[in-house]
Amino acid sequence: MSALLYVDGLTLSYGGVRVLHGVSFEIPQGGGIFGLIGPNGAGKTSLLNCISRVQRPTSGQIEYGGRDLMRVPIHKLAPLGITRSFQNLELFDDATVLENVVVGGSPFYRKGFVAELFNLPEARRSHEAAIREALQLIQKLDLGSVARTRVSELPFGTRKAVEFARALAARPRLLLLDEPAAGLNGVESRELGEKLQALVRDRETAILMVEHDMALVMNFCDRVLALVDGEIACEGTPEQVRRNKIVVNAYLGVEGEDA
Repeated sequence: MSALLYVDGLTLSYGGVRVLHGVSFEIPQGGGIFGLIGPNGAGKTSLLNCISRVQRPTSGQIEYGGRDLMRVPIHKLAPLGITRSFQNLELFDDATVLENVVVGGSPFYRKGFVAELFNLPEARRSHEAAIREALQLIQKLDLGSVARTRVSELPFGTRKAVEFARALAARPRLLLLDEPAAGLNGVESRELGEKLQALVRDRETAILMVEHDMALVMNFCDRVLALVDGEIACEGTPEQVRRNKIVVNAYLGVEGEDA
């Protein structure tokens, strides 16, 4: 069985500045939480950008389910099952929570320009199905009480949960998260970790997560990739990575040993 995500020899340079160099790893089929850690400037977000087609690598190979991802247009990623969140919230502030989540699932409910322009029965049925699914997801993530509330009126932690719900509405097989715990307190971060584990358990989703919250990474990730100066310094279980001397010296700041 081929890997869900296969990255081989990925290199990214801006002019003469090397951002990523020879990055290789794979994420297996069947789901799991994979943490991506490293100091600022290590290339973590750039790696997500390459996988999500926001940036084109200088060289290397990226495959998704055996398919050459470099040949897939960015607007085709969601229908293939790849969803991405960003460091900064990318929500429609003047829309309600429900409306934002419905947008996330839109690739599965579009019935064509003519049907939607004239509000034909098939378009109406599709829209009603999208609302039902969005409401189920909202309830599952404990957002039911704010479903009809504008996003602009919500506290930051709740807005992060809305962004997560919208990402899940796209039914991802591969979910790319860029610092999902940023701005969350300890309780909210643990709740996020529990939701991620439930997502893996219930939907067999694979999650590749850039994160600086070490409690979240160490307690909830199945495996961890550590980037240092654009290269993978270590890959292993959270405990293996925590004890790796290169990672410790570059990032974690506690005494470790070679792994």
